[in-house]
Amino acid sequence: MAIQSYESYDMLLKQFLLPHPFVPYISMLVGMFACKLVYDLNHLLSAAYFKSYSNLSKMQRIEWNNRAISTVHALFITAMSLYLVFWSDLYSDQQLNAFVTLQSSPLSTFALGVSVGYFLTDLGMIFWFYPALGGLEYVVHHLLSVASVAYAMLTGEGQLYTYMVLISETTTPGINLRWYLDTTGMKGSRTYLINGVVIFIAWLQEYSCSCICSTICTCTINSL
Repeated sequence: MAIQSYESYDMLLKQFLLPHPFVPYISMLVGMFACKLVYDLNHLLSAAYFKSYSNLSKMQRIEWNNRAISTVHALFITAMSLYLVFWSDLYSDQQLNAFVTLQSSPLSTFALGVSVGYFLTDLGMIFWFYPALGGLEYVVHHLLSVASVAYAMLTGEGQLYTYMVLISETTTPGINLRWYLDTTGMKGSRTYLINGVVIFIAWLQEYSCSCICSTICTCTINSL
């Protein structure tokens, strides 16, 4: 009886613990450190190369640098999501040893950890400067994001679907650029208009991409 219980416990550990248990925590620290690095670098570069930066209020400069972090994270996680979903063999039907919802790798877990580190850092800034960087809707959004991404990171479950959702970060750089243009008095410029068109097209592509990914996943699961 004792041996049977031990075997059941051992199987439980193997099922729910990642093969690389330190990857999530290291990647979260990397994400937080990267946020601090981007914030400081953006502050230095903006002060040196953008004349309008020095004319901003203290809170506007903080949001300016905060949006730089958001932009870098969006570029990183979008690139990782597109690579892992469309170009890597991680979720390929040729490589599946289990259900697609249970597939993970050290790289996919690391990328999610960096994203969790970003969301925690941004959430901390939102709380610290509340409500200047965002109100209750931002807090709810970030808490839900941390919960869902952290679950996929720690358990290895549903990472494909998580990356499919994170592809939606493609619109974030355009939205941040729109804020920059508005803040620097370029709301009436042609660049502002082009930015709006690009965001609209990106949203359409994002919706199409989500539909394609959902169809692929459904077909893959049904074939197993």
